[in-house]
Amino acid sequence: MKNYILALSFLISYAVAAREVRSLDNRWEFTLTEAAIDGLADVESWRTVDVPHDWSIEGEFDRSNPAGQGGAYLPAGKGWYRKTIKADFGADERLFLEFDGVMACSSVFVNGKLAGYRPNGYVGFTYDITDLVSPGKDATIAVHVDNSVQPASRWYTGSGINRHVRLVSKSSCHIPMNGAFVSFNDGKIGIKTTVANMAQSSTKVSLQYILKDADGKTAARGNSPAIQIEAGSQTEVSGSIDIKTPHLWSIDKPYLYTLEVSVMDGRKELDKETVTTGLRTIRFDNEKGFFLNGQNIKMYGVCLHSDAGALGTAVPASVWEYRLQQLRKLGVNAIRMAHNPADPTLMDLCDRMGFLVMTESFDTWNTPKNHAEKGYNLYFDEWWEADTRAMVEQARNHPSVVIYSVGNEIRDNLNNEQGFDKYRKQQDMVHSLDNTRPVTMALFRPNSSGVYRNGFAEMMDVVGQNYRVDELKAYHDAHPEKAIIGTENTHDVQSWLMLRDDPSLSGQFLWAGIDYLGEAAWPQVMWSTSLLDVTGGVKPAGLQRASWWTKEPMVAFARHADNNGAGALVSDWTPADMDTYDQAVIEVYSNCQEVDVWINGEPQGRRPMPDNARPAVYNVNYNQGIISIRGYNDGVLVAKCDSVTVGDPTHIGIEKNGGKAGAGFDDVEILSVFIADAEGNICPNYDRTIELKVEGAQLIAVDNADVLAHDTSHKSSVFNTYQGRMTAYIRRTSATGKVTVTATDCSSAAALKGSATF
Repeated sequence: MKNYILALSFLISYAVAAREVRSLDNRWEFTLTEAAIDGLADVESWRTVDVPHDWSIEGEFDRSNPAGQGGAYLPAGKGWYRKTIKADFGADERLFLEFDGVMACSSVFVNGKLAGYRPNGYVGFTYDITDLVSPGKDATIAVHVDNSVQPASRWYTGSGINRHVRLVSKSSCHIPMNGAFVSFNDGKIGIKTTVANMAQSSTKVSLQYILKDADGKTAARGNSPAIQIEAGSQTEVSGSIDIKTPHLWSIDKPYLYTLEVSVMDGRKELDKETVTTGLRTIRFDNEKGFFLNGQNIKMYGVCLHSDAGALGTAVPASVWEYRLQQLRKLGVNAIRMAHNPADPTLMDLCDRMGFLVMTESFDTWNTPKNHAEKGYNLYFDEWWEADTRAMVEQARNHPSVVIYSVGNEIRDNLNNEQGFDKYRKQQDMVHSLDNTRPVTMALFRPNSSGVYRNGFAEMMDVVGQNYRVDELKAYHDAHPEKAIIGTENTHDVQSWLMLRDDPSLSGQFLWAGIDYLGEAAWPQVMWSTSLLDVTGGVKPAGLQRASWWTKEPMVAFARHADNNGAGALVSDWTPADMDTYDQAVIEVYSNCQEVDVWINGEPQGRRPMPDNARPAVYNVNYNQGIISIRGYNDGVLVAKCDSVTVGDPTHIGIEKNGGKAGAGFDDVEILSVFIADAEGNICPNYDRTIELKVEGAQLIAVDNADVLAHDTSHKSSVFNTYQGRMTAYIRRTSATGKVTVTATDCSSAAALKGSATF
């Protein structure tokens, strides 16, 4: 028994990894006062915030703000964050601060001493703060954010520590941040691991690999040979393990494994990195396009920016998840992270939900762009290597990532050796860090820039072009040996037909998937040519896209808002002016063979869907009541949708659209608040100013789909509906318990009211 206890004690003492990860998201002090030198001064304006945090979205829209149309006319400026921590780490350990991103030009101080500076707001970074603190003592972390040099972006970036922060203690011999890289090919898992030895003497270690399936059971394991690492150096260790009958990651079944990579000193575990990944194979073919696990797949993609409207760029995971769910309903299976590395939270969701991803590094190299003259072009020469490395190391274990882009519509001269060299160096760096994925860039007017004639495009692993699909096709006709992809495309039928009918085209990414803040001329404050509005509501363009990209039988319709085919498309049967609206021109979207339209039970004609992918257009006499759309395959009814003429408003409806109940940052519930008739239908032509009161939860933000919505702060509890509805984001004050939301119409004496409990 004594021997057994000693043996058990030995196993326990060496089974626990030295690494400890602590979230630093909660309870930072924040101020916009510049007097907070090194973050240590006690100015009166310090207030408590949690991070991720975006201070710009808290401000007022103002046409005179320096960020201009790119920054959605919201304030930028300079800010300070500070937090006191306990520096708990052992004698043979190192202490690190890890940031997933800070927007922008961040300087991190520890106890008043500079730990590091990073201008790029989209990349993660880590600082070793061991020598700046005393073990067991309090330490003050201060982060200075300087986003005042404007205009710095063509779209809204937000300002502040807008991604997660961690404090990590590791053994002196450890795996650096994102230091393990997992690949898969022909039943073999390859593992490349960087091991750093920051001890005072050389260390002999080996690596232990344990692959666990989705149920946490060991699926494979292995070890590397022992290696000697000199003091103050690091080395890359290559290893592999075999796996029989692996579960492959795919769009329909995004199966994920976890790989534990442990640094072992004999039987003692010094450090352990846990990597979540998926096993799959990819291939870009010059004739047949993209292959996933040997299956030919078209990428039905959209471009996304990093904001979520009223939430700014500090976006909870539950909100991204809802947005991706809405896109998936329309048939979207691919996301281009435009034009920067995405929040790891969004990348994780793409893994889990089965989206293919193009991740991208830069919107500019050296040459600036309009409305962003003081952007990354100021930092490219000094920082492109570190930032490209950060992008690849953060992305390369994500099975969703299938291609890298190193530039979007770059305006540098690409018709000389300097332009060739800039691209070649970036592509070579990506290949050195990850040789399993190809590299592209989003070419801008390639015929004008000469890159289709001077040999530049031939350097690219996959040739990507924005818009002008006929030019891309002509290039491929002249260079059939090159794989091609549409990196950015319009919503037009011509672009879709090329993707549908040309097998060599790997995919396309529409601009854009969801409305986003910025890139709009006042009085508009957001881009609005998208499949979804900023709250996640489906637009008519999204309905048409669903008719092209979804497999399940569907029908939908939209009508021109004004009489006889005038006005924008809307998806309701309630004209704003009943007296003058007598001729309705409607578009029917469907992937069925035939469609049929009925109005109040009267048939309007059964028709085959056009072969040219356009909607079936009906010109009908408008009558109040019910419009019914039916879809048929082989004469069998397989899809239907109905819409009614709504009555006068009687109350305010409140419904949960999505999100997740909870009290953490990523736990946000998304509520639809709308003007409703007696039957609970949304009244699209009655807009009101509504006051919200929430019990049991915090009202995080409010929003609507209006591109002109800039008169009221998104943080206000009083906000306007647009086309009868608005969206409220709430976070519960505790993980359990009820939440009651009350809405009151502030617009009229006969106030509408509504409440709901969740």
